Amino acid sequence: MAHTARNSSPGSGVGERQNHFVPLGRNRKVGSMKIGIIGAGNIGGNLTRRLTALGHEVSVANSRGPKTLSALAEETGATAVTAAEAARGARIVVVTVPLKAVPDLPAGFLDGAAEDAAVIDTGNYYPQQRDGRIAAIEDGLPESRWTEQQIGHPVVKAFNGTYAQDILDRGAPQGSPGRQALPVAGDDPAAKQAVRDLIDELGFDTVDAGGLDESWRQQPGTPVYGNQGDADAIVKALAEASPERTAEWRA
Repeated sequence: MAHTARNSSPGSGVGERQNHFVPLGRNRKVGSMKIGIIGAGNIGGNLTRRLTALGHEVSVANSRGPKTLSALAEETGATAVTAAEAARGARIVVVTVPLKAVPDLPAGFLDGAAEDAAVIDTGNYYPQQRDGRIAAIEDGLPESRWTEQQIGHPVVKAFNGTYAQDILDRGAPQGSPGRQALPVAGDDPAAKQAVRDLIDELGFDTVDAGGLDESWRQQPGTPVYGNQGDADAIVKALAEASPERTAEWRA
């Protein structure tokens, strides 16, 4: 989550979807791949640390330029690049920047990504705390649907309600009792599966949180946001979410 070491519209039918959310439990070794990370804050930095340690070829960018990432690159072995270069050849691209900065991402920054690239959106809308008013989200558009529209590419929503430190500290082998689970929402089954496999490799179970129009269930203020529970707890939290955004999370 971006706020307090965390990174994050209305829908309906919460009660009738109790069995919709499905834990995704089996473990698959992903293998080394190219991964681009745009944003080097709490979430982006710790994903860079973990993914390089797992043997992936990581390119990382921020808004201030590669020279400001020299320490992270030296620590991890990642390649510091510009935001326009981060996705080049990448099978997975992580967009982990403040929502207000999404429209400022370089035009065509995904053009060089692999044809079947999965794009992860870790973002959250913090209107009072950081982002200001975004009218479409205030009117009910799910946050990740808005991001998808801005970048012109489908996204998978993940890591938005995860404490950054958990990425470093709470990963566990597949099958471990109480293994922390993360919700994953998206419309493309193949992209969602690729993200699920990567999260599993990082040491976390995943729960299918539905399509991107259901991703409001993961937004700030919902029961799953900041939830460190196992798959059963995450399924329950998703089902209990309310589509009404509370006052703290409205402009």
